[in-house]
Amino acid sequence: MKKIVIVGGGIAGMGIANTLADKLKGKAEITVVNKEDFYFAGPSRPLILTGEQNYHRIIRGYENVGSKGIKLVVGNVYKVDPDNRKVYVSESTFGNKDSVLDYDYLVLTPGIVFDGSKITGYEKYWWKNTTVYDPGRVNVLKERLWSQNEGTVIVYAPKAPYRCAPAPTETTLLSHTILTHRGVRQKFNIIHIDANDKTQPPFIMDIVKQTYDKAGIQLVTNQEITEIGEDYVVTSSGEKYKYTILAMLEPNRAPKFIDEAGLGKGYVDIRSPQDLRHPKYDDVLSAGDAAKLPFPKNQEIAFESAMFAANKILEMEGVSEKVPVQYAFVGWAYMGNLEGKLETLSLQFQMDLTTQPPKPTKDPQLKRDYTLQKDRWEQAYLEKLFGYKAI
Repeated sequence: MKKIVIVGGGIAGMGIANTLADKLKGKAEITVVNKEDFYFAGPSRPLILTGEQNYHRIIRGYENVGSKGIKLVVGNVYKVDPDNRKVYVSESTFGNKDSVLDYDYLVLTPGIVFDGSKITGYEKYWWKNTTVYDPGRVNVLKERLWSQNEGTVIVYAPKAPYRCAPAPTETTLLSHTILTHRGVRQKFNIIHIDANDKTQPPFIMDIVKQTYDKAGIQLVTNQEITEIGEDYVVTSSGEKYKYTILAMLEPNRAPKFIDEAGLGKGYVDIRSPQDLRHPKYDDVLSAGDAAKLPFPKNQEIAFESAMFAANKILEMEGVSEKVPVQYAFVGWAYMGNLEGKLETLSLQFQMDLTTQPPKPTKDPQLKRDYTLQKDRWEQAYLEKLFGYKAI
């Protein structure tokens, strides 16, 4: 029985776990290590702000995957020793004691860490910030948008790559929607500060800019936030912006144990997008947001990279059957509702990364049906990977 340890139980980790459980029945012991005993899906989190999405629909437990023989260890990985094939896990509230896991294959899919440590004042004023990326912080942002009656909303996107490229834009437009719905939009300024030269993904920026102009949203590009105060931020040009509501996405990186194990700076080094093995270790692979892929960080890329990683393990185990996969997908970006209706419209785009240069396309028409399509897509993934539908 080969021991396969997967660090991270998100879309990439569970994609690999389910695939290998199906293809290596009776030949592998598969263990998923996750820091919580639940998974909180990402794509539709912004709609929690408007009340169009509910927590129970996008949170999943791992119990149903146990029937496939997949083992779950709840805890924090704090060290990886690739030379001796060991993973060190700290105790969690789920009752697991500190443990050491041996492996024949290690797959690193831990996602990313939000790191504001290089922003002056962040340690003191972290509590002023919110985002749509975590269960607690999106709830705080929702409360602030629905309770405050005047001021300035600042949304910030760091240098790419970061998780879910359209999320800062989605946050900005959904903030406009809520404030318009409440009848207080005229008492607010909304400013989107972006460290990139274009909002992400860049090929939809023309539609984003047109929508921002209609909504009266200010866009500031090529500026990093370097300082945060109690009611202001400062950008790399020295410009100071006052805020009453701050939704600042911190720069992303992989967890520190990756760097400490010599597996990569910032993200896990890989051989290529199709060969997710580490350059030095055949038995260490990575996928999803933590992998150093030359692509945006989103759910489709996480899943597709997971399938390439699973295929490589199957190949090394002498299994000829492979899972069909390519880096090409349909995506959606929430564009809010300029009239203030709590019925979000979305932009649909397509990205084919199998060609160089990549070939992106988009439908410039914003549609309510695209929002509903995105919901069906997300729910299908969750049912497939976690074994049950939301009720």
